[in-house]
Amino acid sequence: MEEVVETLRKIDEKYKLFQQQQFSFIRALERTREDAHDMIRPVSSIVQVQCYKDHHAYNATDRRILNMFISLCNELRNLCPKMEKVHPGDSVTNGLLEKCKVLLNDSNDFSAIRATYPHRVVNFLSLEEAKHRYGGVVSLIPIVIDCMNQWITYTKRNTLYIVSRGCATSKKETPTCKRPSAGHVAAQSSISNKRNVQLQEKDFQKFLAAHQRPQQKAPWKPPGKH
Repeated sequence: MEEVVETLRKIDEKYKLFQQQQFSFIRALERTREDAHDMIRPVSSIVQVQCYKDHHAYNATDRRILNMFISLCNELRNLCPKMEKVHPGDSVTNGLLEKCKVLLNDSNDFSAIRATYPHRVVNFLSLEEAKHRYGGVVSLIPIVIDCMNQWITYTKRNTLYIVSRGCATSKKETPTCKRPSAGHVAAQSSISNKRNVQLQEKDFQKFLAAHQRPQQKAPWKPPGKH
């Protein structure tokens, strides 16, 4: 789990650098789309961005920023099987991971997705760009990172709950036997001896009461000198 958390943290740091260069990313898409005569349809898949980079990016700046987007998508895709190995999953975690896999599929159409608050990537676009061209491609990575963070949070919480329940059950079903200390044994022995003495004293008093002969009264004599 720690490896997954650390890997996602590093990817998130890279994404923050990429996000700061969103304007360069959009301009690179503009230039490569124009060269590809593909200005009508929206940017809707990872393979489409890959095609722009490989065949229509003629300057180092455009190739660098487009490659940065593709590399982030690949790193996130490679993290999915690692997350599956960490936790076998339930309906919640499986659903989150399946969503990530679908979104990161090379040919998946992500043109309709939009990252919402607290992400502001769509807000940096014009209305036309956000609605018809780049709203999906700028939303892809933050949505996937959010899903993976939710997976980690849920898995950690669920694992801790199961472990804590298991420990509680174990303690309840198999109580540990502690060897008493010498002082404790001596104290218990002293208390036991006192109780035995008290019981013996009570039994002795009862024995006397049951078997003692009643005292005989002296015969009556008239008053006077004898």
